[in-house]
Amino acid sequence: MKKINKIKLLKRLNRFNKNTLMNTLKIKYINIGKNTLTGNMFINRKKLLQPIGYLHGGAIVSLAESIGSTLSNLQVDYKIFNVFNIEFSINHIKSIKKGILFAKAKIIHKGKTLHLIKIHIYNEYKKNISFCKMTNIIILKKKKNDRTYLEKNTSKNYKEL
Repeated sequence: MKKINKIKLLKRLNRFNKNTLMNTLKIKYINIGKNTLTGNMFINRKKLLQPIGYLHGGAIVSLAESIGSTLSNLQVDYKIFNVFNIEFSINHIKSIKKGILFAKAKIIHKGKTLHLIKIHIYNEYKKNISFCKMTNIIILKKKKNDRTYLEKNTSKNYKEL
């Protein structure tokens, strides 16, 4: 990917975050490569911490899933397909109270219907914080005038219930 295209694409991705959870958590996309995407999140707000002062695990999960899902979305034609996470697993290795978290997502398997993504979470000193694995399903978007499978394949009596 050409450098100028990378910069434009990262700016476009960050603009998509407006009015989303990613914007609330201040998640930013910072690097893109072949089958990889890296983002970061600053831990300088008490709203992200547990009552005992450590970063809430849900914030780490949100960072990882945001980066991993976006990576899958970059692999498909978004006008034709939706990408949904169907499985997520995380192992927290180290706790963190402040600083910068980075998430680097990499596609391990890119099939027609499933993507397997691994996400490495680390701090600004390159210390491992968490490891994640997620599975995303790729689904063809339905047209607005398409009837659902249920409507196409059920009897009139069932529809009246």
